[in-house]
Amino acid sequence: MCCGTRRLTEIRCPPDCAYLAAAREHPAAAVVRRQQRDIGRLAASMRDLNRRQSALFAAIATFLARYEAPELQAPIDADVEEAATALAATFETSLRGVIYEHQPASPVARRLAAAMMPAIRGAAGPHGGGTAFERDAGVVLRRLAEASSATRASASEPPDAFIGLIRRIAGGLPDETEDLEDSPAPRLIVP
Repeated sequence: MCCGTRRLTEIRCPPDCAYLAAAREHPAAAVVRRQQRDIGRLAASMRDLNRRQSALFAAIATFLARYEAPELQAPIDADVEEAATALAATFETSLRGVIYEHQPASPVARRLAAAMMPAIRGAAGPHGGGTAFERDAGVVLRRLAEASSATRASASEPPDAFIGLIRRIAGGLPDETEDLEDSPAPRLIVP
């Protein structure tokens, strides 16, 4: 009992401990349930996205997982929703032939949107985007805002639950963004 509850916190386990190795190989049921729930939520967010949109979603998720905010200004889910909504509106306005940059109201969301825009443009690859890319970016950003809002709607979740979900799932994705036109498949694997 002591080993299971105090392992690596109060008890210094030797690296060759058989119990420690078994715990690493077989995670607790709560960890497995959380992973399944996270993957289910992310899969629901990516439903009906085409290959290029899925790759863009993965690129944005990777950016969010690795985003390092200035001290004491870490974004919460509401900031992700606000930034994604503003960027989606910017891309949708551009599709109508009007160049207008929509700005989020909160300063944290504004900084996040400003940092997200080069990552999104970089995901367009050397071709620079175009109308199809702007349409895809608008769809993906709206979907991201919806996912953040849905996670935030749950009363039992902390205010940064969606960001935590993204970090747990997309944190291990490679850093490079490749051309979405030539990409063989999205980097995020969803069952």
